[in-house]
Amino acid sequence: MIKKLQKKYALSEQGAKDLIKGCLACVLQNLSFMFPVGLLYYLVSDLMNGGVPGGKIPFYVAGCVVCIGLILLTTFFQYNATYFATYKESGIRRITLAEHLRKIPLSFFGKKDLADLTSTIMADCTFLEQSFSHFIPELAGSIISTILISIGLLFTDWRMALAALWVLPVAFAIVGFSAKIQENLNQKAMDVKMACADGIQECIETVRDLKANNAEQAYLKGLEKKIRAVEHRSILNEFGLAVFVVSASLVLKLGIATVALVGVVLLMQGSLSVLTFFMFLLVVSRLYDPLQGALQNLAAVISTRTNIARMNEILDHPIQQGSDRLSNQGYDIVFDHVSFSYAGEGGNLSLKDVNLHIKSGQTVGIIGGTGSAKSTLVQLIPRLYDVTEGSVKVSGIDVRKYNLEALRDQVSMVLQKNVLFSGTIYDNIRWGNENATDEEVQNVCKLAQADGFVREFPDGYNTQIVQGGNNVSGGQKQRLCIARALLKKPKILILDDSTSAVDTKTDALIRKAFREEIPNTTKIIIAQRVSSIEDADLIIVLENGEISGIGTSEELLKTNAIYREVYESQVKGGEDHE
Repeated sequence: MIKKLQKKYALSEQGAKDLIKGCLACVLQNLSFMFPVGLLYYLVSDLMNGGVPGGKIPFYVAGCVVCIGLILLTTFFQYNATYFATYKESGIRRITLAEHLRKIPLSFFGKKDLADLTSTIMADCTFLEQSFSHFIPELAGSIISTILISIGLLFTDWRMALAALWVLPVAFAIVGFSAKIQENLNQKAMDVKMACADGIQECIETVRDLKANNAEQAYLKGLEKKIRAVEHRSILNEFGLAVFVVSASLVLKLGIATVALVGVVLLMQGSLSVLTFFMFLLVVSRLYDPLQGALQNLAAVISTRTNIARMNEILDHPIQQGSDRLSNQGYDIVFDHVSFSYAGEGGNLSLKDVNLHIKSGQTVGIIGGTGSAKSTLVQLIPRLYDVTEGSVKVSGIDVRKYNLEALRDQVSMVLQKNVLFSGTIYDNIRWGNENATDEEVQNVCKLAQADGFVREFPDGYNTQIVQGGNNVSGGQKQRLCIARALLKKPKILILDDSTSAVDTKTDALIRKAFREEIPNTTKIIIAQRVSSIEDADLIIVLENGEISGIGTSEELLKTNAIYREVYESQVKGGEDHE
């Protein structure tokens, strides 16, 4: 049962247990509200028989105290079992989603956008908070308590019980039959919300380009249409929900009418006492109130299916696993008949049958035209993506067998899109090693040729970096990211066109620091400039996802037309220009 609840509602094991407790608490609370009805029944019985005997007054006083105490106690238990547990579970759910996302291959993120994932972690979790603190426990509590009360009514007088209870299955059926319609409406509403969120995000991210092209007004018109679509869908959702819930509530009202009608007939026949008739009217009036809320809760629970499905899409996605840890016996990298497709098996291959051996400590340059899969090749090493065919081995072991954290602890990668986080420069660099001293941070910045410009800032290394690093230049951002990678003291360092925004002199100084300070680290450098890789131990030329040539610069100039063409256009072209 616990496993089913975990799957059905995207819960942790403890969350599933807490949900059961919450449902039981709501049952007890609903039943506690029936004790005053029973007490009132005895009081009316005494009044009809000539008044309340003096000896029973303490009984009724004690009964009132007990009823109030039970209601307070069950309410406290219900509040504790639903609200507190729900908010705790919400935090666990968000952490679980984030942890799972961390272990999912990047191919998953290629199918999702930031707005969608952010909405799943924040908005969907918030909606489910309300569901698990209000809707589901109260719905389950209402249904279970109603069943128990119904059994009691059937034993009291089955004719009156049927008159009271026939409306229940009809009302719930009306709301239940609306499930498909609600799911369809919710999905369409979610789609337009995501489109709107994407539009807002795009507007913020491209505000500079919009201003440069004087396109703000044109873009905002399109964004306004998306916002109007969200409003329209929200109204349709509310209307669709209201139609079914109101219809079901009206059916419940008929129950009071049928109880009164059947009761009057039975009274006239003399087969029903006035007291029993009175009791049924009291119980039914008390019974229908929580059921009206239950109908709304049922509709709300149905609407959570879309949110839960979005969460389960993340939680059910296969994660990258492994148990082996890297040894210190060298860090040779071997590509063995590697093919890769972003679409998975059967998709167009970005890499085709790549065979490659990079020796530990080598400096390897990778060059090739746009779309030649240079970045794709190196991203397979730290398992940002997993191969479609073949294998990538580090230290003789398939990277898919390594513990992911252990593998990435030994690999530092500076991507094309360098990212800095909000915080000081010290904070940003220490992402590579949170325990590093100030001296260690400053030393790697010197190696990355960042120390000079950092010290020119008024606050030096305590300068605050805004989110995304928009208060530093592209070249400064690249050097800070390189410093962060070096602080990790990796065995394998990958630079994916990470010096494109720095001048050739600074680029040369960075490479010189690599040779002198980290000679035993395997360095893989993707570059568009020949000068950045000319002195590499090995240069790989990629074309259309295949290796076109491998060798030193001198060798490739003799054997590879692509490299020779690039070299001559950059080196000789530059000399002629001078």
